[in-house]
Amino acid sequence: MAVTIGAGARVGALQALLPLDPLENRILACHALGITRIGLITQSERLLSAPEAAALADLVERRMRGEPIAYIVGRREFYGLDFAVSEAVLIPRPDTELLVDLALERLPVQGRMLDMGTGSGAIAVAVAHTRPDAGITALDVSAAALEVARANACAHRAAVRFVHSDWFAGVEGESFDLIVSNPPYIADGDVHLAQGDLRFEPVGALTDHADGLSALRTIVAGAPRHLPPRGWLLMEHGYDQADQVRALLAGAGYTEVESWRDLAGIERVSGGRRAA
Repeated sequence: MAVTIGAGARVGALQALLPLDPLENRILACHALGITRIGLITQSERLLSAPEAAALADLVERRMRGEPIAYIVGRREFYGLDFAVSEAVLIPRPDTELLVDLALERLPVQGRMLDMGTGSGAIAVAVAHTRPDAGITALDVSAAALEVARANACAHRAAVRFVHSDWFAGVEGESFDLIVSNPPYIADGDVHLAQGDLRFEPVGALTDHADGLSALRTIVAGAPRHLPPRGWLLMEHGYDQADQVRALLAGAGYTEVESWRDLAGIERVSGGRRAA
């Protein structure tokens, strides 16, 4: 669907002219015009130039085709911080803030944490920004994702060591007080992969191309070699996987196995401690 926004339109009239919901209209207008939300108000009588009108129309058309707002503007807020995102990484979601909260509660003073499959670096950077005393390592198999993560760490002056690695391969012989991960956990063929924002996100960061548990199995099996006795492993998973993940942890000998609910009441993170 073509969107026509004429040159000479008033900034203050854009909410009525644009076809999206008010929040998305405002975000895209601010991005296209290079102004803040306050600017939309203080510059309400300003008239759009032809290049501004064309740029805004292009952004609105992209959104109407389903492209996520975060990819269009290249930003997403997470844990109170502004993160750069691109199509090389998953869009950080509020559900994952639970994993950050749980990690911060369990990370000892000057402790070491490993974030596996870091993507945009949201988890690692949020923890490092909150706990500058800690030693944070983050790994990912995607070099493109690591470029985004490094930029985010730099932007927030967060001390994070990044490692290009296929799961534990790049940290052999290292030990961490805490390991966290938001791995690919959507089963191959799941209908959600063809819906909403997921259509645009990197498929390898969403699905394991199997039953949705293979990455979780790899992490559960490999983590004890990198944890001290009673060190924690915490993993985000799908809305219906908590029972299975707890079974994996218990079967591998972890103790204090538990699942935690997100703000929607869904068991979103499960974890346990390496046996003493």
